[in-house]
Amino acid sequence: MKIRLERDVLAEAVQWAARSLPNRPSVPILAGLRVEARGDQVVLSSFDYETSAKIAVPAKVSEEGVALVSGKLLADIARSLPAKPVDVAADASKMELTCGSARFTLQLLPVTEYPELPTMPESSGTIASDVFAQAVSQVVIAAGRDELLPVFTGVRIEIEGDTLSLLATDRYRMALKEITWSPGSARAEGAALVPGRVLSETAKSMTNGEQVTLSLAGGESGDGLIGFAGDGAHGVREITTRLLDGEFPKVRHLMSVTPTLTVRANTQEIIAAVRRVALVAERNTSLRMLIADGAITLEAATGDQAQAVEALEAVVEDHTGQGLSMTAAGFNPHYLADALNALDTPYVNFSFTAPGKPCLLMPLADLDGEPSGDYRHVIMLMRLPS
Repeated sequence: MKIRLERDVLAEAVQWAARSLPNRPSVPILAGLRVEARGDQVVLSSFDYETSAKIAVPAKVSEEGVALVSGKLLADIARSLPAKPVDVAADASKMELTCGSARFTLQLLPVTEYPELPTMPESSGTIASDVFAQAVSQVVIAAGRDELLPVFTGVRIEIEGDTLSLLATDRYRMALKEITWSPGSARAEGAALVPGRVLSETAKSMTNGEQVTLSLAGGESGDGLIGFAGDGAHGVREITTRLLDGEFPKVRHLMSVTPTLTVRANTQEIIAAVRRVALVAERNTSLRMLIADGAITLEAATGDQAQAVEALEAVVEDHTGQGLSMTAAGFNPHYLADALNALDTPYVNFSFTAPGKPCLLMPLADLDGEPSGDYRHVIMLMRLPS
């Protein structure tokens, strides 16, 4: 194999493909990055039996071939090369990189022992890359981090015609985002439980192109596969990952509530106030929201050592006709901050039903308008001391 390509093209491609390499591979061969030169391009790929990544970039190919080399090491080398064209040559045992006066020789791994990458499923539809990235970021914050409960670490993707829904929960909070996309069929439907970490990294890494192609195969079990394809800065990127096994909890009904009390306030003002007041919040204790006519007050404390109080203007509306049905609510300060930061509107609408019951947050473009239903974030309230 003999190729020449620009240093920035090589560095960017290697860095992207190497991101999917396992930190502790189950077998040493999975630490390798597969390099294939064919036609007028080089294809770099990685695979850990769960997630695969492949990127194709333009190159001057003098001799076609395939090689397998340590991905982390190649990434470190590519990042450190001077800004000059890079010549890459490989034989049966080693790969040599020459860039200006710098030269590196790497031992190759047995490419015949490397597992075959899964085939990208047939396209299910496309979506604007920036819309997809924003939607994923708004939902994935509610996904769990505990690998012992894998179902809660995933994001459920639901397809119904031209509506694509993303849903995640860690049992203490839930997030739902509904977006319009371009399905391959007007009657397209399906569902998949995708690892949240993979989905988040994928969405972030495909924002250079105009759109992302989503490809879904199989059912909702671990035998299913989902693929994403999009354009990067220098080439086409593809990622596939196995779907998570297990039944996702039925939480959609929590996204539609009939509130007895609503609170509307400036999003950035509440974010800033939560950040300040939470400084004195003791671990595993709540940040209290005291609700009154025309205002809310945020409170937190660390025993008798420190207290914080901040009042904010708000539009408070009771829907029972019997006066304020709630006067206080307890939030996990981190969950509240995450939910508020996920909003993309100047105002936020809090919907309360009863003390101790879940609270629904929705984006609000106008203080006097109706909340947008395309994004919903539910937080389970904490019990307040009587």
